[in-house]
Amino acid sequence: MKTSSVSLLLGVCVLLLSAPTVSAVSLYVSPNHQQFFKGDRYVYLSCVDDGQTADGWRVKRTRGVSTEGCSTAADFRRFNNSFCVLDLSVSSGGSFWCENSSGQKSDEVSIAVSEKQLILEIPALPVNTGSNVTLLCKPRNGSAKKSYFFRDKVKLGHGTEGKWILHNVQQSDEGLYSCSTLIHQSPQSRLKVKEPPPPPHTTIMYTPSPSPSHSPSHSPSHSPSPSGNTEPSASSSLRPRSPSVSVLRLFCHLLVFCPYFISTILLLLICCSRK
Repeated sequence: MKTSSVSLLLGVCVLLLSAPTVSAVSLYVSPNHQQFFKGDRYVYLSCVDDGQTADGWRVKRTRGVSTEGCSTAADFRRFNNSFCVLDLSVSSGGSFWCENSSGQKSDEVSIAVSEKQLILEIPALPVNTGSNVTLLCKPRNGSAKKSYFFRDKVKLGHGTEGKWILHNVQQSDEGLYSCSTLIHQSPQSRLKVKEPPPPPHTTIMYTPSPSPSHSPSHSPSHSPSPSGNTEPSASSSLRPRSPSVSVLRLFCHLLVFCPYFISTILLLLICCSRK
């Protein structure tokens, strides 16, 4: 009985230690659009972590059933392992994501390259809840005119200058969007909505102003400096210190640490049970 319980505990330890960690790496797309005309210039894609280039991560894509990395196709060129350029003059788009050598992946981003006469400019990256999102119905030639906008094939309304603004976006606004004019119809693209990241914790540093007793020749009121500017008020002494570690990065570190901590406790319990 003791042997089976020990084996079970060891199995739990192995599962905890082998559990994949959560990655904060995401795919960055510039311009931040899902639809482009065939013959446009370039789309830049990179893997970023907390606003910085993520080393060891590569941009990949799928087209149909095939998976490709940078520099494996004429339209998909690599500057380095985490920075790629999509040539829209010859590309057909696809689904793109970041991946490392351990098999961890970021969320996918879809990019469509259209040969039609009308596209919908819609964000490729998820938008935060509560934000305003502008959709633009863009013709290949000429300026935007009166356009009709749809979500999941249901008409939302029309914009006289080819624009439709989604105010205070919520999860319920997710869906497949498209637009049309009296002649042309754009492809459909999905709008993704996410919760905004929590605000970072900041430490307020307060530097007290000098006591009047330290400068007897000056009155308590602020006097002009030689340059003509007044001294800063006490409120300007409140200076928030920028956090050295973001909340998301701290969360990822805790996820990595917890399995090892739990496995250590279990091993101690096994040793105690043997005594």
